[in-house]
Amino acid sequence: MIFILSTRHLKKSSIHTQHIDESVRAHYLILPDDATSSDHNIHQTNQEHWIADLTAAATSGHHPDHHPLAQFKTGNILFFVHGYNNNQEEVIQRHKLLDKNLKEQGFTGTIVSFDWSCSTYTLHDLEDRMDAYQSALQLVISGITPLAINQLNERKNQCDIDVHLLGHSTGAYVIREAFYQASKNRTLQRIYWNVNQICFIGGDIAQKSLQNDDSKSKPLFEQSTRITNYQSPYDTALKISGINRSGLSPRCGRIGIPNNAPDHVVNVYCGAHWLSLTSPFSQDTNDNWTHSWHFYCKHFAEDLAQTLLGDIDRLAIPTRERTNGELSLKVKKPVTIGIVKNRGKL
Repeated sequence: MIFILSTRHLKKSSIHTQHIDESVRAHYLILPDDATSSDHNIHQTNQEHWIADLTAAATSGHHPDHHPLAQFKTGNILFFVHGYNNNQEEVIQRHKLLDKNLKEQGFTGTIVSFDWSCSTYTLHDLEDRMDAYQSALQLVISGITPLAINQLNERKNQCDIDVHLLGHSTGAYVIREAFYQASKNRTLQRIYWNVNQICFIGGDIAQKSLQNDDSKSKPLFEQSTRITNYQSPYDTALKISGINRSGLSPRCGRIGIPNNAPDHVVNVYCGAHWLSLTSPFSQDTNDNWTHSWHFYCKHFAEDLAQTLLGDIDRLAIPTRERTNGELSLKVKKPVTIGIVKNRGKL
């Protein structure tokens, strides 16, 4: 099953239902594994059913008898938050790629795509920021919070499933904004909620926003176990992003985290490994390979899977090494990446 939490507006016509780029309250979708798009009339369900099916799909085992939560269900739920210039069909395509590659590398759990409203052109970047702002709180209210309540009722539900977040491009901004908006919501603050791992790929947020004293990022720092930023200086999409902001705010996905980031914020340099890769896209496409290679590289998927599972210390994950004092993704050759015929997006 493919789980989607969507804030795209549903526009109904006499022929079919379309998703358009206007933010509304979230709705819950469960699609079959072979689906390439969603049908609101067939795939939408209520929150209770969605949470129950998601929990069942994410369960991979139970705590042993000697554990304080003996026989409680264990597993992982990864919320994938896409970037701008993605329609729902492309979100589903990347959802499937992540699911396949992570499970091949040992990840046990289920992915949820947070399908937020975004424009279809990169020139609408500032408009996307407003869409992201409007959608962000729904990620917490409609996605993370119901799961947190489920964990609060763990004795009844016997559930101890970890929740993680993966933000690509502007999706990193959505995640940061979600935590900030949630911190101002009195109802949410009465509920204890926390996430395990947060990872940014091609993160389109300012480097300075990951400083230890950044007030807007404080909720992000306080309510997560670890934050991992995957950095590549060859990400040309983030160069464009910097131009759109007058070059005043270098992005963490391109230049890494600041020196005064909190101790649990980790930077993994990926530039050397990226140089060893070959784009799977044919020459007649405009997919930004420098910004989206993470979805197609199984070596990266191995590192991400180990990060999400959290069983190995961040400095001992075998896909990493220390290079010139930096924690880096090892260069691995050969890396097999099949040719992709469909045109992708940022």
